[in-house]
Amino acid sequence: MKSRNKKLLAIGLAVIGLAIIAMLVMNAFKKNLVFFFSPTQVAAGEAPKDRAFRIGGLVEAGSVKRSADGMLASFVVTDTAKSVTVEYSVKEYGPLPDLFKEGKGVVAEGRLTENGQFSATQVLAKHDENYMPPEAAHALEQAAKAQQTLAQ
Repeated sequence: MKSRNKKLLAIGLAVIGLAIIAMLVMNAFKKNLVFFFSPTQVAAGEAPKDRAFRIGGLVEAGSVKRSADGMLASFVVTDTAKSVTVEYSVKEYGPLPDLFKEGKGVVAEGRLTENGQFSATQVLAKHDENYMPPEAAHALEQAAKAQQTLAQ
């Protein structure tokens, strides 16, 4: 085999190897990508039904309920326009964050169930008095703008 053909073969194999590596990296990235949706978007059917995503907003006042044995918690997340019920298994995923409170910002990660409720595997709460997750703050702003438009 000529020297020129060996070089072309080596370059071709390197390109094929890089393409395979790029495909594997992109596939892993796609599987671990988690999108954020507001309760309004979830209610409109924009959220995926077959994969995990995050939902965020405010914990509705008076909505936090715990089972008698304390192993299941449920609460309602709202963006002031729409609301979604979230169920969280304390037994399976651990306790709710210490800073989790009604009327405060929250982001929950999980999936939609068949009955339209959100089954969370992780709940994230604010970390100080002034913080709200950027996605949740944006969702609340969008819902407020939509309500203003409807009121006019």
